[in-house]
Formats: sequence, C-alpha cells, structure tokens
Amino acid sequence: MIKTSICDILGIEYPIFQGGMAWVSDASLASAVSNAGGLGIIAAGNAPTDYVRNEIKKAKELTNKPFGVNIMLMSPFAVEIAALVIEEKVSAVTTGAGNPSKFMKAWKEAGVKVIPVVPSVAIARLMERNGADAIVAEGGEAGGHIGDLTTMTLVPQVCDAVSIPVIAAGGIADGRGIAAAFMLGASGVQVGTRFLVATECTIHQNYKDKIVNAKDTATIATGKRLGHPIRSLKNPFSREFSKKEYDSNVTNTELVKFGEGALRAAVVDGDKKGGCFMAGQSAGIVKCEQSAKEIITEMFAQAEDLLKGSKVING
Repeated sequence: MIKTSICDILGIEYPIFQGGMAWVSDASLASAVSNAGGLGIIAAGNAPTDYVRNEIKKAKELTNKPFGVNIMLMSPFAVEIAALVIEEKVSAVTTGAGNPSKFMKAWKEAGVKVIPVVPSVAIARLMERNGADAIVAEGGEAGGHIGDLTTMTLVPQVCDAVSIPVIAAGGIADGRGIAAAFMLGASGVQVGTRFLVATECTIHQNYKDKIVNAKDTATIATGKRLGHPIRSLKNPFSREFSKKEYDSNVTNTELVKFGEGALRAAVVDGDKKGGCFMAGQSAGIVKCEQSAKEIITEMFAQAEDLLKGSKVING
C-alpha cells in the first residue's frame, strides 16, 4: 500500500483528498471518503455558517475518521466559518479563492492542519512561511475555480520550492494520474471530478450522467474576464456565458448576474440547459458510478502496479 508523510500528518490510510466542491461536498460524500481511508472534505462554499455546522455534525455521526472543511475565502461567512472549524475541532482545513494567512495562526494553535490550495509557486512559498502543514497545488485541468498553470508544470515547481508535503490536484481521475503525481514529487493527490459519481455523492442524477458520458473535449473555461475563471462541462449555459464574456456590450455586473444560481441549478435541479456543471478535464476518464471505497481502492491498486513497474506504458 502507498503511504506517504501526509498519511501520518492527518491520520489517513491513503494519500488522497476529496475535493471541496461547493453544493457537492457534503457530509454524505466526505464521510464516505474518510471511511474509505482518504480525507473527506466538506465544502463551505458561500453557504451560511449554520449549514456548515450541521454538515460537520452529520459527518461526525457518520465517521470517526479525520475529515476536513474547505473554506472559500471570498464567502461572506468566511470569518465565521474560520472560527467554526476551531470550535468543532475539525481535523484539517483547505482554502481557496483568497489568502488564508490571517486565520492560520489561530488554526494552528487549535491543532487544525492547514492545507491551502495554491495556483503558483509564489503563493505556495508564502503559505509555507505562514505555517501551512501542506499545500494543494492545483492545475488548470481541475473543475471549478482554476489557475493558469497545468498540473504537469505546477506540481514539480511547487515541490522544488517548498519543504512541506505537496498534494497534486487537477486532471487526476485514475491510478495513472496518481502514479504521475508521485513521479512529479507529490506526496498525495486531490480528486474532485471522479468523486462526483460516487454513490454517496448526493448531486442530481443528470449531473452524474453528464460526467459519465463526457468526452475528452467536454469542458470549457469561462470567467477569466471577471478574474476568477471556472471550468465546467459544455452546455447551453456555459456556451452562452462564454459568448457574453467576449461581448463588449455586456457589463461585468450583467455577466455576474447571468451566472447567479447556475451551480445550484446543476447540482440540485439537474438543469441541463441552465445549470453550471463544474467538472475537470478528467471527466472523459470517468466511466461509471462506484462507491467512494471502490473508487479509492481501484485507483491506488492501479497506481501501485504502475509504480512497481508491473505494467508497461507505451507511447
């Protein structure tokens, strides 16, 4: 079995994180991933504090294993949720969409492991200086909010720049991706899109079907004009958003308003036309629904075979 330093730091069996996906990563999915040996993560997104508190309490009822909370620092509730994870003694925090430095000292003093998601070497170095326990280096192949660099180029540069464990994210959906991440110097992986089709994931069936049926060119990145690009599956909503983004007659305010509620429409309502189905470029690799345990054990069995040299990779 593959074990790395991140397993010891967090008390997990497999060096795999489940991505913190807004409206998706709830107590059901997070606890299933943790029970399967990974680090399940509840996504706070823009949800109010009471919602996050309830999901944390549900997760504690469903698992006695470590799990984390992902805090989107742009959320109007970020300050409250930063305090909540201390109050609830959450094992770990991952962060996105902002700089978590002002919260890190309090988290560290409370024994919460701090693992920011970063898109660049400079931010990774800053997070290490501020006391991060590990770093998630996320490439632009990922679903949801993305940076410019690819996983293949970002991960080794971050690994060279910091001395703390690096978790590779973006485009990883099978054992080949895990093996590649370790060869690039990572101590673990974060996976989002593959877990969208976990049986314990509570999203609308239309969302799962779109992932399973996705092709290699199924995704599109939109929102760069607004300063926070997002990768999602191509559909009428994302194509129209892209069209409006390049229309100088459409203001940024109008563009933001057009996108409001689109993620919920996908996750909860399964709205094929008006929903934003966030997913990574690895969606084309995902072929069926499985339990979180099956996903993790299958991925790591394949990775172990590859890393032991028992399979030959041609081309």
